[in-house]
Amino acid sequence: MYDQELLGEKLHQISDALAKIARRFETIQSADDFLDSEHGQDMLDSICMMLIAVGENFKSIDRHTDGKLLAQYPDINWKGVKGVRDVISHQYFNIDAEEIFYICSHDLDQLRETVNTMIEDLRR
Repeated sequence: MYDQELLGEKLHQISDALAKIARRFETIQSADDFLDSEHGQDMLDSICMMLIAVGENFKSIDRHTDGKLLAQYPDINWKGVKGVRDVISHQYFNIDAEEIFYICSHDLDQLRETVNTMIEDLRR
């Protein structure tokens, strides 16, 4: 069995990081907004840092729960969530702004909802 307190802490860290991403993404209307100014580039950098943190925590959760916890929430592409972390970390100078834009505009809401559900399920 895994440490419930540690799991809860990691899920809250993820939730906080996802909220930061959403806040930072509010002013971004297209992938070009990441590239056409220093502010946009700063937003891309800071969003990528949070995506790394999210992916790293999910990798840790998956490891510590022997893959059982994330499997309970099959609507999320967990391999993709964790893989984004690897791509950003290892290919940082080749980050695709369009891919980050797509992730932020299409995938984050469902991930945030799932993390909130996971936190609630853990409380029970």
